[in-house]
Order: sequence, then C-alpha cells, then structure tokens
Amino acid sequence: MSWIQRLQGGLAKTRQTIQKSLRRLGQGHLDPVLLEDVEAGLLQADVGVRTVEQFLQMVKDQTRLFNATDPVTVLQTLLMDILRKGETEPLEQLIRQGPRPFILLTVGINGVGKTTTVAKLGHRFSQHGLTTLFVAGDTFRAAAIEQLDIWGKRTGIEVIKHKQGSDPAAVVFDGIVAAKTRNVDVVLIDTAGRLHTKINLMDELKKIKRIIAREMPGAPHEILLVLDGTLGQNTIAQARQFHEALGVTGLALTKLDGTSRGGVVVAIVDELKLPIRLIGVGEGEADLQDFNASAFVEALLPTATPPA
Repeated sequence: MSWIQRLQGGLAKTRQTIQKSLRRLGQGHLDPVLLEDVEAGLLQADVGVRTVEQFLQMVKDQTRLFNATDPVTVLQTLLMDILRKGETEPLEQLIRQGPRPFILLTVGINGVGKTTTVAKLGHRFSQHGLTTLFVAGDTFRAAAIEQLDIWGKRTGIEVIKHKQGSDPAAVVFDGIVAAKTRNVDVVLIDTAGRLHTKINLMDELKKIKRIIAREMPGAPHEILLVLDGTLGQNTIAQARQFHEALGVTGLALTKLDGTSRGGVVVAIVDELKLPIRLIGVGEGEADLQDFNASAFVEALLPTATPPA
C-alpha cells in the first residue's frame, strides 16, 4: 500500500463526516436548517469556524449567481487555497541551505510522538546522506532515552545522553558541543512532553533555547512542534501557546490514521499561518512524510465523491 493510500485510509472517518454534510446540499435550494446541519458536520470534522464560514458564504454566492452549486468543488477550491499556504520545502533542503550544524529542536505535549518523530527524521536524514546526532533531552522519561538509544544503534546515529533526571539543558549543551566537534550536519533534540499551560515547564524550554543560542548564534534553526491530530481544536490552543513562548517555525501533525477530526489541519494553517513540515499516518518509518496540499485535499475530499 502506498503512502497516499494510507493517508486516504487514515482520513476515511474525517472524509465520511464531511461528505455526509455535503450530500445534503441541494442544487440551488439552500434553506437555513440545511445550512446549519452542514455547518455542524464540518465543525465536527474540526475544519475550523473561519473556514466553515468562508465555505458557506461561497456556496451562497455561487447559488445566487448561477442558480446552482457544486459544494464539493467549492470546498475543494477553498481547501486548496488555504492549505497551499501550509506547504514548505523539505527539511533536507532547509538543512542543506542552513548553517552547520543545523539545530532542530522538537517540542510538544505528552504523548504526541516527539521521540518517534525525532527517530524517524534521523533515519530519513541519514538516508539522504546527512550526518546526524541525537540529543536525548527528555530526561524525565527513561523510555525516551532508551528509545533513542535503540534507534541510534539501528541507524548508526550517535546519541548524546545523561542519566534520567538530569538537567535537560545540560544534555543539550553537551549535544551542541559534540556536534561542533564532530562536524555533523544536523542535531535532532528530543524534549520532554509538557502541557502548554504549565509556565514552569515552558520556562524550561525557553532555557534550553537560550543555551542553544548562546552556544551557536542563530540557533535553533528549526523549532518543530509535534501535534496529535486526534485532539482536534485543542491542537490549535497548544500551537498558539508554544508559538508565543518559543517562536515555532514548523509543525509535525501525527496520528492522522483513523481520526474523524483530520480537518484540523485546515484550521491550523488558516488560523496560525505556520507551515506544516510533516504529517504522520502510522507507526512505520515511511508513514511520516512531507505535507502536500494536493494529496491531503484529495484524501480528505476525493474528486469523485460517492453518490448519496
């Protein structure tokens, strides 16, 4: 099964929710009750209030102008207009254009898949011929250190680590020093999960960022926020607060396989104006891919929509 097919399969629940709403739109017969039902269905898929309002207005405008409307085409056009703004160059290209070592700091709440994302990226970068270093900055969870160790052995990537409970800023400091000494291309820093509402834990991330900048001016070059796609609108609040605290430069959206709330990708791009670097639809190494607006829209809302 190709990655596109896995994406289509992963977004099946979201697609069903959206299509159920669209099928209820008649050809040029839009009554308030029907529009409210469509609005509720799209919001259930977490497409976002602003996007839903734009869509309904476009449908109304087209109905008035042409006495007919194709809601699927209207929504496809709107989604593409929004999601193209979330596309960005592949991380490998960003790294090759940037300074050495390129410092990538991953952040996010508990359980979103940060360590797995770091590991998969390390494997991917190695395959692209980039020398990579792992930094086990999640010193709170022993399993995170062990997980990076396992990936390091599997991929031949060195892991800079301290014992569980150590100061994560100290581990990061050692990682930057080691990276400069070894002339590696990219440093992937894992960090402990933390709620975006916990000020002391967010301050710890700010400290890590300051340490990185002190040791290498201009770094970190990428602050990658990892988000759980199953959490819907909650991811927007997370992204907003992490961005305000740290200056997030890119997003990785994981766990899109099997969620009915995958429309949140649209809301994130529309409201936060942050690029989506990566999306994940499974646990396999190939299931973390660059975000592609066309592929996402086709998976979310296929051109050939099944009849009612």
